Amino acid sequence: MIKVGLVGFGFAAQTFHLPFLKVSNDFDVVAVSSRNPELVNAELPNARVYGDYKLLLADPQVELVIITAPNHLHFSIAKAALECNKHVVIEKPMTTQVEDAQALIELADQQKRKLTVFHNRRWDGDFLTIKKLIASNELGEVKLFESHFDRFRPNVRQRWREQPGDGAGIWFDLGPHLVDQALQLFGLPESVTAKCLVVRENSEVCDYFHVQLHYQDKQVILNSSPYCPHPNRRFEVQGTKGAITVTGLDPQEQQLKDALLPTDSTFGLNQRAQRANLFTEHESKEIEIERGQYFNFYLKLATAIFSDAPLPVDPSEIVDVIRLIQLAEKSSNESRTLNWY
Repeated sequence: MIKVGLVGFGFAAQTFHLPFLKVSNDFDVVAVSSRNPELVNAELPNARVYGDYKLLLADPQVELVIITAPNHLHFSIAKAALECNKHVVIEKPMTTQVEDAQALIELADQQKRKLTVFHNRRWDGDFLTIKKLIASNELGEVKLFESHFDRFRPNVRQRWREQPGDGAGIWFDLGPHLVDQALQLFGLPESVTAKCLVVRENSEVCDYFHVQLHYQDKQVILNSSPYCPHPNRRFEVQGTKGAITVTGLDPQEQQLKDALLPTDSTFGLNQRAQRANLFTEHESKEIEIERGQYFNFYLKLATAIFSDAPLPVDPSEIVDVIRLIQLAEKSSNESRTLNWY
């Protein structure tokens, strides 16, 4: 089994990582860096708890370090972990600067360690459905692709993501997911037009974004609003043969919050959390949404570590995600369309 050390034990670690690690036959969480040892002991009674992540990195038993610390710490912790000859998983965003992401990739190569990024929404059931429809040409040539992650969050909460700082705000929180999905489908855009705004009372960081990716033959729109109490219009894709709309959110996050085990027979199944409708010129019909597969990330990671198979997420692909996030910020700040580098 791969011996795991968790850096951070907040929402991300407990919700998106620990459930999969606990049921996997390939991973064993042996150490956690946290300021709340009581919480860790309740979940992982056999794990060692360190108050400082540097002590965790010095633990010779730890082989894989999973970093769920605040965004601005990702680079420094990942760099230190690689220097200690650990494999590394970084919660998205990989880093807040392109140069830092490139430096980590080079260091991982030098150290001959595995480095990957937790872009779990590549395995959202709705995204898998959209990806399959586009690949099978059922929609024809895609001309418009809209990806929304709208929620009803009208009040600012006291958490680091909503406080001023490097890597704070919704564009660095949800943006990496939407950008990564778009780049997986369509590759790099020709230019970007973005609005990353502060729209809520008492908010000090970006809490709304509307980002347009301009391609030669299509338009891609990425959007997140904190003022959406109705079911989220997650995707709308229009093509030369037809269109698809998806409402609601992939159920896996809520299932994890509800403590449903990833090994449960219903995990990842839609069960009416979402609806997908396919439209052509002459008919419309509701279609089945693919089963979500977050567990695939850790299954693929274990295989990559054991047998040198491809990583679940190639970090070199994520450099362009960070580059686009930075370009969109610049576009918004300067109120103009910017060409891709």
